[in-house]
Amino acid sequence: MRHTPSRTTTIRLLAGAAALTLTAACSSAGTTSASTTSPARTTTTPTATVPGASTVPTSPAAATTTLPGAVNPNAPEVVAPGDIPDNQAFVAFVPTGGVYTVKVPEGWARTEANGVVTFTDKYNSIAIQSAPASSAPTVSSIKSTGLTDVASDPTYRLTGVTTVTRKAGGGVLATYEIGSAPNQVTGKKALLAVERYEFFHNGTIVTLTLSGAKGADNVDPWKIVSDSLTWK
Repeated sequence: MRHTPSRTTTIRLLAGAAALTLTAACSSAGTTSASTTSPARTTTTPTATVPGASTVPTSPAAATTTLPGAVNPNAPEVVAPGDIPDNQAFVAFVPTGGVYTVKVPEGWARTEANGVVTFTDKYNSIAIQSAPASSAPTVSSIKSTGLTDVASDPTYRLTGVTTVTRKAGGGVLATYEIGSAPNQVTGKKALLAVERYEFFHNGTIVTLTLSGAKGADNVDPWKIVSDSLTWK
């Protein structure tokens, strides 16, 4: 005999099929939601800022970095002080037909031009000149006319004018700062500290100009030179 399903059984089968369909649909919807692409990250490219220029974006590797202590190419040249060694030997210099002698460092290069004899070593130098004069120099005369040969230099700065006493007698000392001659390689000047002595005797003035890079400790050598002047 053929068995025919009852109405109750048919309803249950239809209900089960509907439940399976609903579950599959929910599962499909859940999978789609989980795989939704998240918003893309926004990357800001760093910029290098140069004073006086517009802001230009660069890559991180190409970003410009200013290091502390970077050298300014326009800054004045910095030179080593160049102290004269404590064991420096000195020898007497006597100009041809001169009326004086003075000690100068042994081994320094010597040049002579326009009546001025100069001994040099790096930025240290001793310039010696004699000239006839009717009277002894004074602090006032040095301030007014005694430094005209250097006063027009834009790097010149007078630091003092005083009277001094050395073995050769009384004299006048002018101290000032001034730029050196341009470096033959860089073209820059070094700042020099200068001591200029003027001594008078029997119608003759002897000028000793002692200079070195600012910061050099040449107090003792310059005292040896300025104290060594002897009239003949």
